[in-house]
Amino acid sequence: MAEVLEYKCPCCGGAITFDSASQQMKCPYCDTVFDVETLKAYDAELKKEKHEEKQWERRQNENEWKDGETDGILIYTCSSCGGEIVADQSTGASSCPFCGNPVIMTRQFAGDLRPDYVIPFKLDKNAARAAFSRHLKGKRLLPKLFKDQHHIEEIKGVYVPFWLYDADAQADLRYRATRVRTWRDSRYNYTETSYFSVTRSGNIQFSRVPVDGSTKMADDLMESLEPFDFNQAVDFQTAYLSGYLADRYDVSAQDCSIRANSRIRKSTEEAFASTIRGYATVVPEGGNVQINAGVTKYALYPVWLLTTVWKGKPYLFAMNGQTGKMVGDLPMDRGAYWRWFGGLAAAFSAAAFAVCWLIGMM
Repeated sequence: MAEVLEYKCPCCGGAITFDSASQQMKCPYCDTVFDVETLKAYDAELKKEKHEEKQWERRQNENEWKDGETDGILIYTCSSCGGEIVADQSTGASSCPFCGNPVIMTRQFAGDLRPDYVIPFKLDKNAARAAFSRHLKGKRLLPKLFKDQHHIEEIKGVYVPFWLYDADAQADLRYRATRVRTWRDSRYNYTETSYFSVTRSGNIQFSRVPVDGSTKMADDLMESLEPFDFNQAVDFQTAYLSGYLADRYDVSAQDCSIRANSRIRKSTEEAFASTIRGYATVVPEGGNVQINAGVTKYALYPVWLLTTVWKGKPYLFAMNGQTGKMVGDLPMDRGAYWRWFGGLAAAFSAAAFAVCWLIGMM
């Protein structure tokens, strides 16, 4: 069986969790609080461990597993109740399905799997519910019944693994630009278009460009939650994971670097294009962006995930557990859409009729 870690209250023996409000460890039973720094001894042992792959241990019973059916499955034993916790190979923190105590799978953060940093949760589950309600406000095309909070089926706090990339980008870019001048005399209107070749060259430094290292999370969803304030990041300790879910990376830094380079290149092109002003149009013509890779770090970022189902279709919402930014797709009330579209069309028709009438009066 793979090892699990549970933080126990020395006063009452209850399971203690990280409290985002106080930024301390707190016992929900006797309300005793502990400084996270006092729990560093637990993490010191992790640094000594070397990561080794463990295969799921098959039990002998009447029903044999089929070939490949247990691939990627690990079983952990809860130290509180002895119950078995079934998880995949990337799960780093969870809870016992029998007693509910938070558990941390220490092997998932040992050796080279250990993150360099973690941004602790700043906002709790109630804040996620409030952000979800705000996200629904003002959406005229949203089905009325969808706004009922009872449709929220699950809210969970997850530490998502991110690779952070430092890099220098050297760019040499070309653009085609135009300036337009117009004037008129008593007989004609004139338009003069001047064409210009514009170049931009320079160097930009990038620090800690994030790319999520989990196949469970959609890249565009995680990028929509940015920015995260890295100034609030701390050195990794497992204590911050207690009471939350956490995954270790299942996509390597090398594989994620493809997306990191794409983000760096796009940001470089946008930054250089923003310096070109005073033209009517600016069109990129070519050039190149050379990326010189630097240091790569591994961090866990806090995310609240909210799931709901509407008319049989699942909807996923995500909230930045540090800033409260909420993103996610919403269903549309088609009846409301057509009523709104019809009203808008009627308004445009009335405006067009008024304009034509005024022209006819002239």
